[in-house]
Amino acid sequence: MPSAIEQIVDIYVRLKNRRGLDQLMMHRQRLAVDLKSRSGYDFSLPISQIDEEIAIIEAGLSRLKAANPAAL
Repeated sequence: MPSAIEQIVDIYVRLKNRRGLDQLMMHRQRLAVDLKSRSGYDFSLPISQIDEEIAIIEAGLSRLKAANPAAL
């Protein structure tokens, strides 16, 4: 069963919603930066999860670009 982020990305790709994917990416990147700057607790697990989600979003952006090569 696909994860929630995989389902969300898949829907954005099917709807050709590049803006939504970009916003998801920016949000996850901000979370990663914030968690990586913190200390006092082991944030490796949530950072790993966010990194996986970023990879899923990047794959979705690649699929969207492949489906519409004229769009930048």
